[in-house]
Amino acid sequence: MKRIVWVIALLGSVWSVYGQELRCTVTINSDQVQGSNKEMFNTLKQSIEEFVNTSRWTNMTFQEKEKIECNMLLVVKSVENDMLNCEFTCQSRRPVYGTSYTTPTLNFKDNNFVFTYQEYDRLDYQQSVFTTNLTALLAYYCYLIIGHDMDSFAKLGGTPYFQACENIVTAAQSASLDNAEAAGWKAFESNRNRYALINNLMDEAFKKYRIYYYDYHRHGLDEMVNNVANGRARIAKDIKVLKEASNARPATYVINAFLDAKSDELVNIFKNGTSEEKKMVYDLLMDIDPTRQSTYDDINRD
Repeated sequence: MKRIVWVIALLGSVWSVYGQELRCTVTINSDQVQGSNKEMFNTLKQSIEEFVNTSRWTNMTFQEKEKIECNMLLVVKSVENDMLNCEFTCQSRRPVYGTSYTTPTLNFKDNNFVFTYQEYDRLDYQQSVFTTNLTALLAYYCYLIIGHDMDSFAKLGGTPYFQACENIVTAAQSASLDNAEAAGWKAFESNRNRYALINNLMDEAFKKYRIYYYDYHRHGLDEMVNNVANGRARIAKDIKVLKEASNARPATYVINAFLDAKSDELVNIFKNGTSEEKKMVYDLLMDIDPTRQSTYDDINRD
């Protein structure tokens, strides 16, 4: 995969004059908002897609077919004095080598996606400069998507992009935001917000998890085109890292985020595994993520 070579060679700078990296589809659901300017939401959708898809986020040149596929969904809960209160879901995926299958790399829901917007507002973003909460939020998630993609192709390859997320969090914490817009950026406000996720990803305590994330994709999924059993065994071999990270930091967000993206895929992988693999993986997942028992039970169904 060409992108593997890029990641190894180009981990230096995050920003440059080269081409765009994302192919993002944006959906805005305003059904909960009555009597508002519906055309504004169409304009906002177009502005976000243009911002995400045409901004230059890295120093890598992506061919059209190599861009990172992703979706962003905004469910508008309220609009008051040009302030939009939304639920935001961000999903991304990457191809598995030698197959037509795409694997989810990120599936993240943000319940505090709040920003001020007037129709036709220009969306501009500059590194190290906080302009608006909307552009900060979008830039954060663009870097988060790219960081996860790069981590899946090279060991700790996403670090420069997670550092960019950290910088955005720091800038947002220093900005003059009201309480609604500040939610999600604050340290220790919640163990399931933007600050908590990027803090986990950059924490040395989760380095083994990020290396496992790489092995899961490059030596697990990408190996399956050659030998399904070997790829599955590689994923099973170090899956204990998820439990170790969860035990080290109970209620840690990064492991929850991984399972939000990968729970269904893990079931599909291991329901065809050996009896030993099934038992080991099922017991571990039930230990760290018991709320998804109905999903994990499928591992043991014939």
